Amino acid sequence: MSLARNWQEKIKKSFNMENTVDKEEKEMTDEVVDQTEDQAEDQKSEEPELTVEEKLLRQNEELNDKYLRLMADFENYKRNAIKDKMELAKTANKDFMMTIVSLLDDFERGMANMKDDAEVTAVKEGVDLIYKKFIDTLGTKGLKQMESKAIDFNSDLHEAIAKIPAPSEDMKGKNIDEVEKGYYLNDVIIRHAKVVVGE
Repeated sequence: MSLARNWQEKIKKSFNMENTVDKEEKEMTDEVVDQTEDQAEDQKSEEPELTVEEKLLRQNEELNDKYLRLMADFENYKRNAIKDKMELAKTANKDFMMTIVSLLDDFERGMANMKDDAEVTAVKEGVDLIYKKFIDTLGTKGLKQMESKAIDFNSDLHEAIAKIPAPSEDMKGKNIDEVEKGYYLNDVIIRHAKVVVGE
């Protein structure tokens, strides 16, 4: 019996010791938590809490600052874009003008020959060659002549400057004559053809 009692007392002591250790740990943990909360409260008290109005004012200042920076960036972009456009405009037609200059050389040579040459046929052939070269050069840049003669009048393509009686029944409503050619630039009409329409 005494042996069993001894064991019971030992178990109680160890159980009491565990409870004591648990209580001490809990007390220490509570102290740490209390200290942390106190520190957080001290920090809060050091930084005065902002009113709603002050928060809105601060937010407004931040947004205003962002807006000003964005506007400055946009102004810089605009200035650079205008500068680039001006530089491009100065040299945009450079290639085209270089091809026209070679045609001017041909015209000048043709005019020099006209002064000395009395034969009209040779001068006519020279002018025809220069005209063909001129049309071909403009064609490489996207310019194309519009076909308007002896086809049906189309108000999207043609501008009627006169109406005359048609020479035959099949020419009614068609373009009898072309007074001024129409042109496309890269398949967009840049000048309507001026025509005489039969009625």
